[in-house]
Amino acid sequence: MHSDTRAPLGLKLSAIGGLIFLLAPIALIFVYAFTTEEKSFQWPPPGLTTKWIGVTLGRADVWEALGLSLKVAAISTTLALIMGTLTAAAVARSRFFGRETISLLVILPIALPGIITGISLRSAFSLLDIPFSTWTIVLGHATFCIVIVYNNAVARFRRTSGALIDAAMDLGADGVQTFTLVILPNIATALLAGGMLAFALSFDEVIVTTFTAGNQTTLPIWMLEELVRPRQRPVTNVVAMAVVLVTVLPILAAYYLTRDGEHTAGSDK
Repeated sequence: MHSDTRAPLGLKLSAIGGLIFLLAPIALIFVYAFTTEEKSFQWPPPGLTTKWIGVTLGRADVWEALGLSLKVAAISTTLALIMGTLTAAAVARSRFFGRETISLLVILPIALPGIITGISLRSAFSLLDIPFSTWTIVLGHATFCIVIVYNNAVARFRRTSGALIDAAMDLGADGVQTFTLVILPNIATALLAGGMLAFALSFDEVIVTTFTAGNQTTLPIWMLEELVRPRQRPVTNVVAMAVVLVTVLPILAAYYLTRDGEHTAGSDK
């Protein structure tokens, strides 16, 4: 006798309604990226055209903002991978006084409102007479990128059996060999997923960037300024469409990389 596991019709309709509510505004961005109307948002669009993609590609200010965003995201992700992995290894594989406090302090930045982080960083930079630069943006983004990598890495470290490391050491492997041949293969997908998520979050971050960028303009800040003082509205939508693709694809890749994370070598020992 088999039980009916099909979802009730009301639950299905609720799920569909929720998805429409979440995705319809994003779909509008894609539609308005191809509208023939330049100065306002009309529904339905009076016509469709691809000319705004060419216009966007010809805008130097878009390329400058994109370059800065990619640079900041790449550096922030690299720092997060190094510091997040080392911190996760220390917390997951060692026992010492204050370990849980350190873990809490590491994840605190992502729990705090972004405006609090931004104000605190701006105050610190002003107090230390640090001029605004690419590195001030990187430091701001690294505060939450480290958390993303840390959470992925520490979970994978805890699922990796310590017996594997002990066995490698017993067989004569030194610390570097143990890390590269035993530990890294087991945590590689978690690090890759954490790095992709960190890159996506850094690439489209606005609030912390507003307080740490000074006169510099990342792509999300450029979009915000264009909405306030629009020159060509569809160009903003073309850029927004690109940002959606750049951020969604790493998130989807991270999901597929980590969904089988429970099958870590030695995790059932």
